[in-house]
Order: sequence, then C-alpha cells, then structure tokens
Amino acid sequence: MGRNLYILAATLFFFALLALVLSFTNVAQQPGSPGDVALWRTMSIAFFVLALVTALAGILSSLFEQAERRAEDARQARRRR
Repeated sequence: MGRNLYILAATLFFFALLALVLSFTNVAQQPGSPGDVALWRTMSIAFFVLALVTALAGILSSLFEQAERRAEDARQARRRR
C-alpha cells in the first residue's frame, strides 16, 4: 500500500511541476488557453499540497506495516520459546 501511495505522490508532484512550468510560459497567456497564470499557479500549489499529504500517508502506512510485521515476528518468537 505504501509503495502505491509513493507512486501517486510522485505523479502529483510531477503535475505540480508541470502546472508551475506552464504558468511561466506563454501557453497560459494565449487566447483560448485553459485559464490564466493565477489558475495554473493555484493548481500547482494544490497538486503540491496533495502530493505532500499523499507522501505522508505513504510514510505512515509503511511505518505501521513495519510495526505490525515486527509485532507478529515477536509473537511467533514468544510462542516458540
């Protein structure tokens, strides 16, 4: 589960960078383009925040999975004794 969240966070971060780059190019300033510069920068910030939250969820998920594995190993070790 944690690995999937890391991949999602990386994808969201890529889209954040892409939106930020588009805000500095002339694409956002051409007539008929989707939105203006402020919209691209707002999308970039939103994607970045979502990427950070997703990465945090991935980290916590990995930590809890590791703690659960170690607790199970400790239980099995106690049963063997």
